Amino acid sequence: MKILCVGDVVGGAGCAHLRKILPEIKQRYSVDVCIVNGENAADGNGLTPSAAGHIFDSGADVITGGNHTFRRRELYNVLDSTPSLLRPANYPSSAPGHGLYMVDRGRYQVAVISLIGVVYMEPLACPFDTLDALLEEAGNPRFCIVDFHAEATAEKKALAYYADGRISALVGTHTHVQTADEQILPQGTGFLTDVGMTGPLHSVLGVKPEQSIAKMRGKLPVRFSTAEGPCQMNAVLLTLDDATGKTTAIERLNIVH
Repeated sequence: MKILCVGDVVGGAGCAHLRKILPEIKQRYSVDVCIVNGENAADGNGLTPSAAGHIFDSGADVITGGNHTFRRRELYNVLDSTPSLLRPANYPSSAPGHGLYMVDRGRYQVAVISLIGVVYMEPLACPFDTLDALLEEAGNPRFCIVDFHAEATAEKKALAYYADGRISALVGTHTHVQTADEQILPQGTGFLTDVGMTGPLHSVLGVKPEQSIAKMRGKLPVRFSTAEGPCQMNAVLLTLDDATGKTTAIERLNIVH
């Protein structure tokens, strides 16, 4: 089985690049399930219903979330009504939406879990305990992909080792910079610290460089906007063993146009 995980889509530029690139990439690699992190897909930040629809129409089977998921209140009802649009599961149960979705392909099901880190981020529920509860809720599925939206590299890797052998793969999102540490852990779980970003190549994490520079030099609030120009799509391709659900191959992708 082939699983494609796409890094954080940033703004309208990232959405347009995704629409241009994703269908061909899915066909080229015979992708069975496509997971896209969409928490920054709206211009400015957050995710709007229209941006979520654009990502689904571009070929995503599941959209995962992060710390900006709840920025746009117009998304709240959509989170409740669209099971394949996830928010991090370790937000309180009172928050809109859910953090687990089962992709049903008839002969097999793939559990997709969205989690958020707590190191250098909001003091939410423990991602380790939340993952245990979700795996039990899902009946310890054979195929399970976790998008861990976290700041700290150590937290991402610790959770991956904690879940090694119990999930197919854990991929990190949030930093918008693709890391070069793809590996298969001893018990068969695939891991990459950060998938990266789908958005403008000449930018600071998707933002116009001059705006990021002004913020860092002047220390005053700056309204960010998505940069222009050529875009990249960072992703990771996972090959899973059909019998065990474990990762047998992991490959980083970076498509620039």
